[in-house]
Amino acid sequence: MTPGAPALPDFFRLHAHATIGSTMEECRRLAGEGAPEGSLVWAGEQTAGRGRRGRGWASPPGNLYLSLLLRPGLPPADGAKLGFVAALAMGGALAALLPGGEARVRLKWPNDLLIDGSKTGGILLEGQPGLDGRLAWVILGIGVNVASHPADTPYRATALAAEGGPSDPGLLLAAFAARFPGCYDSFRREGFGPTRAAWMSRAAGIGQPIEVRLEQETVAGRFSTLDEEGRLWLDLADGSRRNFTAGDVFFPGLVNQRS
Repeated sequence: MTPGAPALPDFFRLHAHATIGSTMEECRRLAGEGAPEGSLVWAGEQTAGRGRRGRGWASPPGNLYLSLLLRPGLPPADGAKLGFVAALAMGGALAALLPGGEARVRLKWPNDLLIDGSKTGGILLEGQPGLDGRLAWVILGIGVNVASHPADTPYRATALAAEGGPSDPGLLLAAFAARFPGCYDSFRREGFGPTRAAWMSRAAGIGQPIEVRLEQETVAGRFSTLDEEGRLWLDLADGSRRNFTAGDVFFPGLVNQRS
């Protein structure tokens, strides 16, 4: 174990690096070599970090960058639900380390973590089907602003330390690791229902006007619900409804929201 790395529950096998190109790439390599479920790649800094849709993810020292290998044996259509499991665990970790955190931390569909409405982190999923048609592995990539946050973003951003929490990413890693196995076990045993209900209780924008921005269009409506497949449902102005499996959610009226 790298000096200074926290002790994690037995579910995890920690691979700690001071600097790495990408925790996702390293975790993918481990998956290909047959590494067990719970293998977790943690880096103090990434030189080639990335987010959803291949976007770059600024990864300076002082923030949390991890990728976690799972072998859930799920149908590919259910793999995205693990993002909600991870969001619950990391959201709970942030709330535990933040003054007044239970009221301040919210989860934004599909994969963002917010403090007081400002983006603090994000989750990326990748999966690989096996020969039996089920997922041979899923990698959860999580990045959280702990000591610092980018200034030039298309949304409001903040960091855990800037909001009164600790500046040590190891503390956040330990808090996440304490919560994730229970969230994951609940999902495996009870299905998506309890995860969905818990996520909805912390969801940003429920019942409020939002915009879902896609590559070819922007759709405005009222955030109605998250269904059993993890899809976001909008109530549109003409009385119809529409669901989404992917997209970027924006809240009208907030500053620092650019397309």
